Order: sequence, then C-alpha cells, then structure tokens
Amino acid sequence: MSAVAALINEVYEVAEEGLWADGTTRTTTQEVVALTRAGEITAAHLDGEIVGCVRIQQLDDRVCEFGMLAAAPKRRGIGIGRELVQFAEYYAREAGLDVMQLEVLVPREWSHPSKDFLTNWYTRIGYQGVRKVSIEESYPDLAHRLATSCDFVIYHKPLHA
Repeated sequence: MSAVAALINEVYEVAEEGLWADGTTRTTTQEVVALTRAGEITAAHLDGEIVGCVRIQQLDDRVCEFGMLAAAPKRRGIGIGRELVQFAEYYAREAGLDVMQLEVLVPREWSHPSKDFLTNWYTRIGYQGVRKVSIEESYPDLAHRLATSCDFVIYHKPLHA
C-alpha cells in the first residue's frame, strides 16, 4: 500500500503543483490501506510493478465517483489512465448506477497546465462539467492547506446510452 500512496503523491505533486502549501501530500499509506480495505482502491500492474491506481466509490443509488487517478509518469502515454477510467465506468455500470462523477481541483485566479490538460481529456472521453463548488464548501478541513484559492469542478458522464 505504501507503493500506491507513493505513486499517488508523485503524480499529484506535479499535477497540483502550486495549489497546495509546501509539504502537503495527496494521501498517506494509512488512508490507502483504509480505502483498500473498504474496496475502493484498484491498482494496475504491468511487468510486476504498480503502474496506476484509481479510487472508486458509490455516492448514492445513482452516482459513482472516481478519484485519485494516477498513472506512473514513466509509463504515460500507453493508456493506463484511460483503462482505469474505463474500469471504473464498467464497475459502476455493473453495479446498476447511472452516472460517473469526478472532481477536478482548479485554481480560481489562474490557469494550471495540468488542469487544462485534464479538462480537455475528460471532455474528450465524454465528461461534462455540471457545477463548480468551493473547496471550503466541499472539504472545509482541507481549505487551510491550499497555497491559492481553488474550486472543484464536478464532471458527470451518463453510463447508459
């Protein structure tokens, strides 16, 4: 589980650079262990190493959410992220859910290259922004750890055509 936590933190350190106060990490080994025991973490393996992961959680009787999506930087461009998203969507459809949701943390006052890339990528694979909420509203216990003001953009994708 420490390898999964390290991967998540490595990816998010770059993807969210400048958003969090120095020294802030995305997760801990303890959190990954708890989420894994709850059945919410899926890891991708290739050639005996962990190359990606995603958290999948059912929010209510219609909506599933994925987050903590991470693909090993040295394995980028081979479809690991796409496969993990497709797995999450398949999981939700099999559970009889209608909508997949994800949240993207974005700065309020400036444009972040990683967030712009993700916005374009999620849109290309069928996700649409449905609302924006402040981090203070959604996660008040995290807001003080930010280095800049941020919001979450909530994306949805219907799972049944």
